[in-house]
Amino acid sequence: MANSEDKFYKRRLRTSYISVVVSIALVLFMLGTFATMLLQAEDMARQIRENFTFTVLLKNTSSEGDVRQFQKELELSDKVVGTDFITKDQAAEELEAELGEEFVEYLGYNPLSDVIEVHMTSEFVSSGDVEAFEAELRESGLVSDVSYDPNLLNLVNDNIKRIGSYLLGGAILLIFISIAMINSSIRLSIYSKRFTIKTMQLVGATKPFIQRPFMAQSVKLGLIGGLIASALLMLILEFGKSNFSTWGMEATPKMMAITVGGMILFGAFLAWSCTFFAVKRYLNLKTDDLYR
Repeated sequence: MANSEDKFYKRRLRTSYISVVVSIALVLFMLGTFATMLLQAEDMARQIRENFTFTVLLKNTSSEGDVRQFQKELELSDKVVGTDFITKDQAAEELEAELGEEFVEYLGYNPLSDVIEVHMTSEFVSSGDVEAFEAELRESGLVSDVSYDPNLLNLVNDNIKRIGSYLLGGAILLIFISIAMINSSIRLSIYSKRFTIKTMQLVGATKPFIQRPFMAQSVKLGLIGGLIASALLMLILEFGKSNFSTWGMEATPKMMAITVGGMILFGAFLAWSCTFFAVKRYLNLKTDDLYR
C-alpha cells in the first residue's frame, strides 16, 4: 500500500515538474522568437540607414590626385561607412544603358561629373546632423554640389522609430505575459507541496533550509526549459534559413549567443524568483489557511 502511494506521489511530482518545464520552454520560445525579431529588425534598420547615399558631385577642374585624397579623408571620418568613386565616363555608360541611347555621341561631349557616393553610419543618419555634414562637404573646393533626398531620409527614420516602438511595446507585453504564465505554473507546483513545507517548518526547520531545495530545483527546471526553448528556436531559425533564405533573414552568431544566453538566464532567474515568493507565501501562512 505504502509502495503504491509512493509511486502515485512520485508520478504526480514528475507530472508537476514536466508541466513547469513545458510552460517555461514554450513561454521562453515565444520570448526568444520575439527577441530575435527585435535584434533582426535593429540589424535591418542599420543596413537601411547605411544604404542611404550622399551623392557628391565634383568639379571638372579637380585633379585625380586631389579627388583620391578627398575620398580618403571621407573614408577616415567616423561618420562614413564607405565611399564609391564613379567617373563621369562610367556614369555616362550606365545612363546610356538605362536610356537605350548614346547621348554623349549625340551631344558631342559628356555633361556629367565625377561623383563620390558617400554611405553614412547608421548612428549619424539617425542623429539629424545631416544638414551640417552637407554644409561641411560644400565647403570643399572640389565639390560642385551635394545631392540627397531629405524627405526620404526623414521618412526612413520616422518609420524605423515607429516600428521599433511597436516591437518594444510588444516585447514588454510578452515579458509580462511570460512572467504571469511561469509564475502560475510554479505556484501550482508549490501548492501541491504546501503541507510538506508547513510540516518541515513545524518540526523546527528554518525558512532558508526549507527554501533551499525548492530554489535549487526551480533553477534546474528553468535551465532545462531555457535549453529546450533554445533548441527549438535554433531549429526554427535553421529551417527558415534553409527554406526562406531569399528573405535575407539570418541570425548571426552574436545574435544567437545573446538570444540563447538571455533565454536560459531569464528562465532560471524567473523560475527562482517565482519559487522564492511562492514558498515564502506558504511559510507565512497559518496551518488552518492551507486548507483554503
